[in-house]
Amino acid sequence: MARYVDANCKLCRREGQKLFLKGSRCYTDKCAFEKRPYPPGQHGQRMRRKVSEYGLQLREKQKVRRMYGILEKQFRNYFTKAAKAKGITGENLLAMLECRLDNFVYRLGFAPSRKSARQLVLHRHFMVNGRTVNIPSYQVKPKDIVKVREKSSNLDIIHEALKSSGRGTDLAWLRLDKAKLEGELLEIPRRDDIPVNVQEQLIVELYSK
Repeated sequence: MARYVDANCKLCRREGQKLFLKGSRCYTDKCAFEKRPYPPGQHGQRMRRKVSEYGLQLREKQKVRRMYGILEKQFRNYFTKAAKAKGITGENLLAMLECRLDNFVYRLGFAPSRKSARQLVLHRHFMVNGRTVNIPSYQVKPKDIVKVREKSSNLDIIHEALKSSGRGTDLAWLRLDKAKLEGELLEIPRRDDIPVNVQEQLIVELYSK
């Protein structure tokens, strides 16, 4: 499968905001966006022309894709499903992305970043309702219990992430039990409960053309 192998910090600089792709580093002075808050490349600091409506829509779509680490074809499939589901398409889209297993592991605080969470899932460190699942895109459903496998309960990356993160304790749609190293999806998250700075309506407008 194709994957992005270049510097993650370039993505934040290109989108003009922190996407928190490198975990705790993004909260320190070492963050590249703090030092160079302009697009990468030799012309990054030059004055840019006014961005068109299409340009704004495209940047918003790219921002969400990069935030959740999803390729274009998969992202379009999510949009198609969101458009067919009941409710507001943009909100449905974000809810589906938030319910991905790799994102849910990140939200619980078991991994410092979504990229790390994806790797942990691929390496079979998590179970869903007692069964090992190694598919990052697996859709977690309400009442599902996501738990660290017993053989993986001593992994330093998981415990360090829990110590340095406050995630999982401030989101009303999930429950975290640090002692048992498990979490539960209480309900499908509503838009107001999803802490991402995006304008999902621009993505809907882009794909509706």
